[in-house]
Amino acid sequence: MTKFDAILIAPRKAAMEAQGHWRNKTVDDYFDDCLATVPNKMALSSVTVATGERRDLTFAELDLMADRAAIGLRKLGVGREDVVTCQLPNSWQFVATYLACSRIGAVFNPVMHIFREHELGFMLRHGESKVFIVPKLFRNFDHEAMAEGLKRDLPDLKHIVVMGGAGANNFDALLSNPAFDAERGSLSKADRLAPNDVAQLIYTSGTTGEPKGVMHTANTMYSNLIPFSERLGLGTDDVILMASPMAHQTGFMYGLLMPVYLKAHAILMDSWDRLLAARIVESDKVSFTMASTPFLMDLSSAVEELKSDPASLKIFLCAGTAIPGPVVERAQNTLGAKIVSAWGMTENGAVTVVSPADPDSRSVQTDGFPLPGMEIQIRGKHGEALGPNEEGELYVRGCSNFGGYLKRPNLNNVDDDGWFDTGDIARQDAQGYIRICGRSKDIIIRGAENIPVIEVESILFKHPAIASVAIVGYPDERLGERACAFVTLKPGQSFDFDEMKRFLGEHHVAIQYWPERLELRDALPATASGKIQKFALRKTLRDEAGLV
Repeated sequence: MTKFDAILIAPRKAAMEAQGHWRNKTVDDYFDDCLATVPNKMALSSVTVATGERRDLTFAELDLMADRAAIGLRKLGVGREDVVTCQLPNSWQFVATYLACSRIGAVFNPVMHIFREHELGFMLRHGESKVFIVPKLFRNFDHEAMAEGLKRDLPDLKHIVVMGGAGANNFDALLSNPAFDAERGSLSKADRLAPNDVAQLIYTSGTTGEPKGVMHTANTMYSNLIPFSERLGLGTDDVILMASPMAHQTGFMYGLLMPVYLKAHAILMDSWDRLLAARIVESDKVSFTMASTPFLMDLSSAVEELKSDPASLKIFLCAGTAIPGPVVERAQNTLGAKIVSAWGMTENGAVTVVSPADPDSRSVQTDGFPLPGMEIQIRGKHGEALGPNEEGELYVRGCSNFGGYLKRPNLNNVDDDGWFDTGDIARQDAQGYIRICGRSKDIIIRGAENIPVIEVESILFKHPAIASVAIVGYPDERLGERACAFVTLKPGQSFDFDEMKRFLGEHHVAIQYWPERLELRDALPATASGKIQKFALRKTLRDEAGLV
């Protein structure tokens, strides 16, 4: 059983409770409220894009599915603090599984569907996962075969559950079996997770060469969701469309947890289809959605193409990268919605958010101002606090900061006063709005997906032809950034783009992490000590693109 070392919770417990930020309620408490007041209200619509299939569930119906999954997991031997890893796309099964874990005291570990053996082998081993839930096929990839191959080398992994599978391990039989209904009364509230128990283990790519397991509790997550929804004016009557993957905090927190808190209707898309999204906005009267800039561009073009009616859409929140002014202008003209910018991290959710009452320019020129319960500080290179409009390192402190990195407290990056080093470079104006200016971390964000640069570099460095390698980001209008690999070769060796793809594929690296450009060089710019100067490589790419 995994030993959770969420050491960042206890030191701030008294202060967070006294200030009213930690309300000591879990998803179970909020779901009980839904059952008591709106049991027959639509809770969830799960859309399978490839087939057009749609499953609508009321809160009472979702409760039944969650109970079945809880009983099923218990029959698989899952108990308190056991880790259940879920690689399902956005679906009612994903939601029911999370609710089930909370009901029996298990820890939910969502992982992205793009991950393959390389990433998953580490995560499943590090988190000591007991159950791994996968789709049989998703985007023409056989996840079941991959999972079975991984299981041989993972002694803690006892069961693989397959959504859409035909065998005895299929989801319907193991986690959604009507025969379990007679045992619903055996589920005890005493088994549920407490507000400061680790509820979610979610891995984030960073600069350490391996993913880090972020630990969150109900208190850390809901202390973000409540002020977030209040700032945006969201309530029970809202319809929330979520196409961002629920294995990311965007999808998980704002597409799963927040609708339960609000008693609102959530519509989940298992993959992105801009035309279908535009139709859903019109037919279901969607009022809020949250995604990265490419989704906003796509939805705008789809509405223009279909001439559909997006009048219900009040807010489209964009996070992950700056929103170009022309994109905002086009979206507002086409959608009629307020475009809101925000900034946050896996470790703390959305920290800064523009208010819908702000001028449109705020979403173009800033990333918002802190939510209640969160503080930010801009520091200079010697650790001193900087004044307005001075650029420096961004630190964050407050209620929604995570509980720590699993088994790696030395990497928590929190000082004695509770300030978390985000690794981002930012400035703050006199009104408190911030603008992310860059990153001190060596990381690339491609379409809101963090690319673990050092990890990919380390794999490429194993290639027998490569002498040195450096991966840097370059601007892209649609995705924010793309990755370029600069490579020098050993004497007499050859290497090209196709060989790079073959080699990364051979090492089972997620395709989304592969560099999309390769530059061969005789030498790479370096300091006197031999450290590659990535800023110079980035400048080279920007100069080539005519950017300043």
